[in-house]
Amino acid sequence: MVSEAYQHLIDSYLASHHRKHTEIIDKAFHFAKEAHKGVRRLSGEPYIMHPIAVAQIACEDIGLGSTGICAALLHDVVEDTDYTVEDIANIFNPKIAQIVDGLTKISGGIFGDKASAQAESFKKLLLTMSDDIRVILIKISDRLHNMRTLGSQLPGKQYKIAGETLYIYAPLAHRLGLNKVKEELEDLSFQSEHPEEYRHIKELLDSKHDELIQTFEEFTVPIRQRLDEMGLRYEIKARIKTPYSVWNKMQTKHVAFDEIYDILAVRIIFEVEEGMDEIAECFKIYATASSIYKPHPDRMRDWVHNPKANGYQALHTTLMSKAGNWMEVQIRSRRMDDIAERGFAAHWKYKEGDQSAEESENKLDKWLHTIKEILGDPQPNAIDFLDTIKLNLFANEIFVVTPKGEFKTMPAGCTVLDFAFSVHTFLGTHCIGAKVNHKLVGISYVLQSGDQVEILTSKSQKVEKEWIRFATTAKAKGKIEVILRKEEREKQKTGEELLSEFFQKNEKEPNSVNIGKLCKLHELSTREELLSAIGSQTVVLGENDLNVLNEKDHQKKTWSKYLKLFKRHHAEDADVLSDSKGKDASSLQVDKKKPLILSEETIKRYIICDHCHPIPGDDALGYIDENQHIVIHKRQCDVANKLKATGGNQILAAVWDTHGLLSFPATLQVIGFDRVGVLHKITGILSGQLNVNIHSLHIETSDGLFNAEIKLGVHDVRDIQDICRDLKKIEEVEDVKRF
Repeated sequence: MVSEAYQHLIDSYLASHHRKHTEIIDKAFHFAKEAHKGVRRLSGEPYIMHPIAVAQIACEDIGLGSTGICAALLHDVVEDTDYTVEDIANIFNPKIAQIVDGLTKISGGIFGDKASAQAESFKKLLLTMSDDIRVILIKISDRLHNMRTLGSQLPGKQYKIAGETLYIYAPLAHRLGLNKVKEELEDLSFQSEHPEEYRHIKELLDSKHDELIQTFEEFTVPIRQRLDEMGLRYEIKARIKTPYSVWNKMQTKHVAFDEIYDILAVRIIFEVEEGMDEIAECFKIYATASSIYKPHPDRMRDWVHNPKANGYQALHTTLMSKAGNWMEVQIRSRRMDDIAERGFAAHWKYKEGDQSAEESENKLDKWLHTIKEILGDPQPNAIDFLDTIKLNLFANEIFVVTPKGEFKTMPAGCTVLDFAFSVHTFLGTHCIGAKVNHKLVGISYVLQSGDQVEILTSKSQKVEKEWIRFATTAKAKGKIEVILRKEEREKQKTGEELLSEFFQKNEKEPNSVNIGKLCKLHELSTREELLSAIGSQTVVLGENDLNVLNEKDHQKKTWSKYLKLFKRHHAEDADVLSDSKGKDASSLQVDKKKPLILSEETIKRYIICDHCHPIPGDDALGYIDENQHIVIHKRQCDVANKLKATGGNQILAAVWDTHGLLSFPATLQVIGFDRVGVLHKITGILSGQLNVNIHSLHIETSDGLFNAEIKLGVHDVRDIQDICRDLKKIEEVEDVKRF
């Protein structure tokens, strides 16, 4: 088994464009095999199978050469055996040792027991990218193989690994242009977290496969004829959406499988002949296809002249087929296709004398520089840090034009303020607005692709707190927060000096009791808030403050009485907590290796997440919070997604075992046309036909439409599905979705 896997790796390497340094790969293989001798993985196979598989992904899917393959084969040696980085450098070479060292520093997964430790590890991971991008490429390969073999892990561990994969690794792969790897990471995470839904969508896609291929063949016949006449060497491929991509669209757009019309796309990949203008050829093929089928006027995307930040180049158009359906067509050269599937690493294949490859390397350097800038600013909150980074990892992109006609790539949804900070921190700090297409707009104006933007500044302008709401990019948010924190510290320092003078002048002790009295007088919660208010002159210390400090506490409560009162209240609070918040995990004696059983008897022990409101039938998980209470979430809950990526060791598998005896709260949104009697029809179906208990109903009407929010008591997900199905049958109802 080991010999076959290694031979497959060597065959893949020999088939690549790299110079054939098989001796050093052979040396690394035998060294790693000996180092891991006798060790087995949870699946039972020899441990060496894992490094071989990681090296296979790094070689075949990402396109790394002998140095990367050797580092992949050796990536666990320093962490798991007695060999050191120095040993690797002496036996192999310093470059391989440097990559192995980078991988060792970020080993054990990004995420530790504590969010702060995990954020520090993530910083290390991103910083190592600027030393050698191969560190992160091998780390992603390592994660992909771990996802492929996830079945051998306990369910709780599976959710942790799948959760952090979707939260960090898939966006990271996307940002590095590793489209093939990104899609597989997403699909494997989806399969692990929602096995039933994955199976269902996979079956639906499989059942439509023949029909989709027939549609593809019929659509491409006339295009092939014309491309043959042009004498092109080309390949036309069908691109079918992945199960995760389909499911994600169903979730975000609230549509059924049958309502997704872009499951199929056509990809035209042409070979560049000597003397051929690659970009001009893309537009020739576009013109040819557009002469056969009518193009959609608003769906032309020119990523050829303006590649995405991750190096992606292609010309996208949407054409109307003879059957009356819109079909997306992607036109790209073989080089563009390689880069689209394998990311920045594929550029190394085309580096010699290729200007666009050099440009893309520069874009990678710029992005890494932005990451280093963000890492350079201290972040008080580890979760905020991850969210900030994630903003830049998985953003769709637009093009913005400077007054000089230069194109800048920006994330979709960005504002004038984001653009100002992307150009220069000074511009962002002093931005008062902009001229967009020669029209004056404010800093919160959302930019569109193709907008020409001239930033307007004023030396008197300063960063303000509400700017955080107008910033959408990681760079802008990070810079604003750093400036605000710096200003806050300066205010507090001034406030501390003024407060100290006030206490000295009036011969008062600057103790916590006196500061507490001043906080109470000015309705402030903390000492820091008081210092900031004094420093910014919002609070001016005077006669009233002195009177409050001179007041004596006339209440004659003794300490013993106070303690008795405190104990009594504390005991009452504890009772309330145990009634309303469930029992703590230690008293429940939770076995993390077994799933929680959510039945009518056990559900009262746990807290139901008030963000996602899981009900029987939802894919669920448990999380042990800081108070040792177990909170039940939907697996796709936004809150749970963060928890999986930051507190994975606290995640528990959970399964429902209810029998329709309990009622669970659920909220539906119903949208439709406001006509007489529609509300009567809705309530009639709910209470009459379906016998559902309506807890509350809120309805608003505007411009002939209504928007209703209905809170119900249901037994499980099937009830929700029945309700949605029956409500959609009402003529006036346009859409029904569950919150």
